[in-house]
Amino acid sequence: MKIQANASGTRSIEVTPEHIETIRRYALLDGLVDSNGIIDEGVLEKLKYNIRSLLETETGRQDKDLLDLALDVVYHANMKAFGLSRLIQLVKESAPEEGQEQ
Repeated sequence: MKIQANASGTRSIEVTPEHIETIRRYALLDGLVDSNGIIDEGVLEKLKYNIRSLLETETGRQDKDLLDLALDVVYHANMKAFGLSRLIQLVKESAPEEGQEQ
């Protein structure tokens, strides 16, 4: 799956099901966006700091999937706030949460 990384659609980032699973396993998007719902560069930096902190733990150092997510998606050269909003949308759409009404 590819997410659009900029408004003009000229850049994209490949996201695999493993990346999505890793995001869910570590609950990386939970509480990431403030109540105002605005996704900006500050939110992306917060995600980067969270992943960096996880990678510094014993568990994180041993998790290849987390490192792959960091290198392939979050720290990708094209990842900006626009791409993060698309990533969040992709994760939400890929599988509805349990208990969520349809």
